[in-house]
Amino acid sequence: MSTLFEPYTLRELTIPNRVWMPPMCQYSAAPEGPETGAPADWHFAHYAARAAGGTGLIIVEATAVSPEGRISPYDLGIWNDTQVEAFRRITRFLVAQGTVPAIQLAHSGRKASTDRPWKGGAPVGTDAYGWRPLGPSPLAFDERHPVPAELSVAEIQEIVRQFADAARRALAAGFEVAELHGAHGYLINEFLSPHSNRRTDAYGGSYENRTRFALEVVDAVREVWPDDKPLFFRISATDWLEEDGWTADDTVRFAAQLHEHGIDLLDVSTGGNASGVRIPVGPGYQVPFAARVKNETPMPVAAVGLITDAEQAEKIVANGEADAVLLGRELLRNPSFARLAARELGADVHVPDQYHRSV
Repeated sequence: MSTLFEPYTLRELTIPNRVWMPPMCQYSAAPEGPETGAPADWHFAHYAARAAGGTGLIIVEATAVSPEGRISPYDLGIWNDTQVEAFRRITRFLVAQGTVPAIQLAHSGRKASTDRPWKGGAPVGTDAYGWRPLGPSPLAFDERHPVPAELSVAEIQEIVRQFADAARRALAAGFEVAELHGAHGYLINEFLSPHSNRRTDAYGGSYENRTRFALEVVDAVREVWPDDKPLFFRISATDWLEEDGWTADDTVRFAAQLHEHGIDLLDVSTGGNASGVRIPVGPGYQVPFAARVKNETPMPVAAVGLITDAEQAEKIVANGEADAVLLGRELLRNPSFARLAARELGADVHVPDQYHRSV
């Protein structure tokens, strides 16, 4: 029997297998007009292909809780009802294929208002649909990015409300899981790390103050998200800095708190909050961070980071390093990874009737 293809239950939701798709921005939404931020044909085809390929859970890419929360003008958003209706087309199809639809709710903070990666990813101004980014402190991410506007306490509280409103809309759009984006140098991560948070009020300084915003977001979303549905949190387990950064020890401590506040699974990644750092990238390089959280806290975890083949994924789950694996680049290369991995491991996975001749 394959552990990778055993069902997994969180709260009252059962996910058919442990092969999951992480959020990966497609930068393919309309930048202006009534369809701004709404998923289009590209998004439907992209997610539908992975669902038809047997993926157990698909987390739709970082979806902004407000227009200024987008990474680029071409990102998805869920701040209005037009966007909700467009998402329903995707969630209906995923459910029909036996895939659990999830969505990552996000605010990009100081790394907002950039061009698409294949256009260089540089910050853009108002002449290219851009805006001034926001952040916990007036510190630019790097020399290319502008200094963000420092958020007031009232503005922080408004963003907390925006996350809750986005969760309500995600539920209306048919999503079964919501994930809060607390990783990769975006707004929640910026508050967590002393590298990017230099505030001297109740939202900065001590560990307790730096985690305040994140926990307020969690509490606000958990209040509106149904008790029978799971809530995930994506974290960068380390800034990869030798000092003055968020650390693996902080992550373990915070994971236990998140669990107490109603987070059901920690999606463990790393990096993204400090420019120019050296990251020892290699197969499964982030898995040890997930394994440590799983071993030292009651929090279930999903592992990411160059997980590329069935045997590797099977070992991670079977050895108890993680409860599930999230495959990013590999699912971009191969939408049917889950079906092929199941065949290799002697397991069963959903196959659409139209594809039975491929089994």
